[in-house]
Amino acid sequence: MPAPRIAAMLLAAGRGERMRPLTDATPKPLLPLRGKPLMQWSMEALARGGFNRMVVNTAWLGDQIEQTFGSVFALRPPAPDSDPIREPLQIRYSHEGRDFGAALETAGGIVRALPLLCPVDAQGEAAGIFWVLAGDVFAPDFVFSQAAVERFAASGRLAHLWLVPNPAHNPKGDFGLGSDGLARNQAEVKYTYSTIGLYHRKLFAPPWCDIPAGNPQGMKAPLAPLLRAAVDNALVSAELYRGAWTDVGTPERLRRLNRVEDAE
Repeated sequence: MPAPRIAAMLLAAGRGERMRPLTDATPKPLLPLRGKPLMQWSMEALARGGFNRMVVNTAWLGDQIEQTFGSVFALRPPAPDSDPIREPLQIRYSHEGRDFGAALETAGGIVRALPLLCPVDAQGEAAGIFWVLAGDVFAPDFVFSQAAVERFAASGRLAHLWLVPNPAHNPKGDFGLGSDGLARNQAEVKYTYSTIGLYHRKLFAPPWCDIPAGNPQGMKAPLAPLLRAAVDNALVSAELYRGAWTDVGTPERLRRLNRVEDAE
């Protein structure tokens, strides 16, 4: 039986300190890249893949993000080969800054957003799988596919990561990739986590995560320790992605990407 279409969480709560002064008055995910807000590239890719629900977490200047995109996002104009029944993205927001005064870090933010990502259905069962992606990463060729979701659902694992060749700012990488398709914490060759992944909600509950469901107290927690513990238990798979990918973390990287567009 095919897995249901799942939600995606787009991480957009960071302050963007390395992007200052560009982020003093604009949240990093809204900085213009080739004629559109940076985070819109990922939103369009999700919509092209047929996914129709997204949760965005915000903190720094988060109201600007909601004012820009509202509650619905559709491809405009539709792609020439688009599916005529493709639905627009329905967007909901987890306003960490408004609720707690600051961002909750990645794991804290995901636990806070889980009721929106995996709502309980009428039978009391919750869909447990969702995409996670960063609002400040440019990966215009990445394909969000239902087939990837179905493979992950059948695997029984807690996460599936897309890794990329190491950029200059992360030469040592984050995870190795075994011949069995599992991520490795210790490896001779490591790759960089692209920040794109599929996750199961079980990773954000005991024994992996001790934040209470829904994170009502606004606890801050990074994602890396949870992932590394699951990797050590052979519960995280991975694959190498070699398409265009940039962590748009500095003004120079943003300028470089926009200069490439100008030169084309």
